[in-house]
Amino acid sequence: MRVLFASLASVGHTYPLIPLAIAAREAGHEVHFAAGTEVHAPLAANGLRPFRPGDAFYEVYAEDLEPELARLRPDLVVHEWGLPGAAVAAQRAGIPGIWHGFGRMFPDGIGLELPAKNTEVAGRPHLDICPPSLQDKDFLATERRIELRPVPFSTPAALPAWASHRTSRALIYLTLGTAFGTAQLLRTAIAGLAALDAQVVVAAGRVPPEQLGEIPDNVAVYPWVSQAELLPHVDLVVHHGGSGTTLGALAVGVPQLLLPQGADQFANADAVSVAGAALRLLPDEVDADAIAEHSRRLLPRHARAEHRQAARAIAEEIARMPSPAAVAHRLPEYARAG
Repeated sequence: MRVLFASLASVGHTYPLIPLAIAAREAGHEVHFAAGTEVHAPLAANGLRPFRPGDAFYEVYAEDLEPELARLRPDLVVHEWGLPGAAVAAQRAGIPGIWHGFGRMFPDGIGLELPAKNTEVAGRPHLDICPPSLQDKDFLATERRIELRPVPFSTPAALPAWASHRTSRALIYLTLGTAFGTAQLLRTAIAGLAALDAQVVVAAGRVPPEQLGEIPDNVAVYPWVSQAELLPHVDLVVHHGGSGTTLGALAVGVPQLLLPQGADQFANADAVSVAGAALRLLPDEVDADAIAEHSRRLLPRHARAEHRQAARAIAEEIARMPSPAAVAHRLPEYARAG
């Protein structure tokens, strides 16, 4: 079977699809991936045949994909939530398609079209990587869902030596993602976390490390870390509330301090903090002292047990969800059902 995956050209939108795309290739399906060139390197490294449809660099519109569908003639199109144009192109070509989520169903008004609002492709099923206990209740009640375990994906990077040679000090991971981080917020978070008896690793993302000033001795700053490799080693994740980091931390049962900045991050922060697996600080509440105090409450030596227990309960829920390999073997069923 030939499967075409399609996503926006960004880490947050492409990486959630890669585990299933790899599993589909390993199951013997022919896999192609439509996306802008920004994300081609990890796709090509995993044998996923990336290509840029039409003039697309970030978004992909129906007219970009229609000639490629005629050329490839896939049996199934897996299109992520950020690409309604890919869903429309598949529908017009008479090709079965499935939405692929990147986390909790995002709220209206963040700059993405809600799948439910596109009447041309209404009723298509969703590959849902969000554990049901955190998923939007209206989405659970009204949409056709195919549960799929969220599997963190990162490009390879060597772990720092201290990650594999732990001391008695706690290990904290700080990231603001690849789209919303600012030097000011990173400096504030570093100042707060450096005051704790902990080692801190920072993924600076879009912020040049030289803009962060003098770095305390217990803090290590890297432009990029292999998040999927690092998360199992940490005691706390302090981050922006992006779906990938939120689900990655939950999958390993680690409490989180969420500092939402935009997009779906506020909704993610609300859901995970209500579930008890995280604390949050809204933008007008953030300063170094607040970050230090909230982080201290979540660390093993000081934490109230319920935060860590709630995170572990969600990790167990995620572990029970069908794996990418299991779902990949069922893709022919979804192609025929379309």
